[in-house]
Amino acid sequence: SRRGTFSHRHSLYVDQVNASHYFPLSHLSEKQAPVDIFNSPLSEMGVMGFDFGYSLMYPNSLVLWEGQFGDFANSAQVIIDQYIATSEMKWGHATNLTLLLPHGYEGMGAEHSSGRIERFLQMCADENMIIANATTPAQFFHLLRRQALRERKKPLVVFTPKAYLRHPLCRSPLNDFTEGNFSEVLDDPTPPNAPKRILICSGKFYYELLQEREKRGGEDVLIRIEQLYPLHVLKLQEIFTKYASASICIWVQEEHENMGAWVYMRPRLEKIIDGKMPLSYVGRMPAAAAAAGSHALHKLEYEALLEQLYSEGSKS
Repeated sequence: SRRGTFSHRHSLYVDQVNASHYFPLSHLSEKQAPVDIFNSPLSEMGVMGFDFGYSLMYPNSLVLWEGQFGDFANSAQVIIDQYIATSEMKWGHATNLTLLLPHGYEGMGAEHSSGRIERFLQMCADENMIIANATTPAQFFHLLRRQALRERKKPLVVFTPKAYLRHPLCRSPLNDFTEGNFSEVLDDPTPPNAPKRILICSGKFYYELLQEREKRGGEDVLIRIEQLYPLHVLKLQEIFTKYASASICIWVQEEHENMGAWVYMRPRLEKIIDGKMPLSYVGRMPAAAAAAGSHALHKLEYEALLEQLYSEGSKS
């Protein structure tokens, strides 16, 4: 690219008076080789379409398409709708193409926060693809390993919060990589003796909930949904049986109510709970934009969300 991004320098200078071009790399020495720099098309749709075709031609490879931010996948929506989600049903063409979509509310604004979990879940049926939101490095490793080795090819969509890159709690011991496998649902590793509430979440918000529980000393059990689709109903049923003493189940998410996994999870959790306890929702209010454009507003929403969780007014 002629234009520098992040820490890269511009390879082309444009005179603001006469619009003439100057390439610094063309003036390093008198006898240097010529330097030609061209802008390539920035097309998520084009690259994702190519990757889909490549995954069909080389089915033993693991092809990954990664968005700089998860929102950028919307420019390739036609490839997702017409090919990735439906190619096996329509034409019998199975693919293991894997989409890595950064997702997480970190105060980056509406265009840099959401991989649109709700849209992918809306397209899920007939086991047409896998939707995952892994929360540990070992889980992510085993998820990709399973994807590469599985005989029955399925597309995989993984939501990958950027906060994991530096989060002190997001780590795994080495033996978690060399042993075990991917777990679709993660039970609480340190549950209270007699939990009063079952908090179910998916993704990086687990770590915020964990820190808040330690700070407030709550008697809640934290359950993580690592694979949203296909949902492992049997594991969830076992968890509810294990914590039968709890009086309420709360789905907690950092996304807005009309986004994230709540609309998808609500009827499934209601069926699993089967009236044994009430089901409530705690998360941001419905909104048109995926996230607040102001970091200050983002922080206020986050604090209000946690206050709602630890108040009496959780909405069912």
